Amino acid sequence: MLTITQALVDQIVAHARKDHPDEACGVVAGPAGSDRPERFIPMLNAAMSPTFYEFDSGDLLKLYREMDDRDEEPVVIYHSHTATEAYPSRTDISYANEPGAHYVLVSTADTDGLGDFQFRSYRIVDGEVTEEEVKIVAAY
Repeated sequence: MLTITQALVDQIVAHARKDHPDEACGVVAGPAGSDRPERFIPMLNAAMSPTFYEFDSGDLLKLYREMDDRDEEPVVIYHSHTATEAYPSRTDISYANEPGAHYVLVSTADTDGLGDFQFRSYRIVDGEVTEEEVKIVAAY
């Protein structure tokens, strides 16, 4: 289960809406070993595409060095889908290389009639996708 604050959910959704029609992407870092997302880090989609996202390799290297210096890890890795449901694509699954991370997908397309976005979380380990419950809290 992913436990995340409403403030972080709002920031992720706002980033997805701001970058629409391109996919947005980013990380929420937290203390190593805590499984607690705390620090919102929006990233640039280097692909600048409505159907694909890619972290800039230089930005990603800088981010990992910074997280290492702060004793943090990527607790949430997020991106948006602009025209499809919030479910990992084959490409998303192939790029998922952080087995301990929660992979959050935000869809800015109303694909289910339940509102103007979906916010869903998955664990992706060795190509296996498992959806998990999202618990939104006011604070930790």
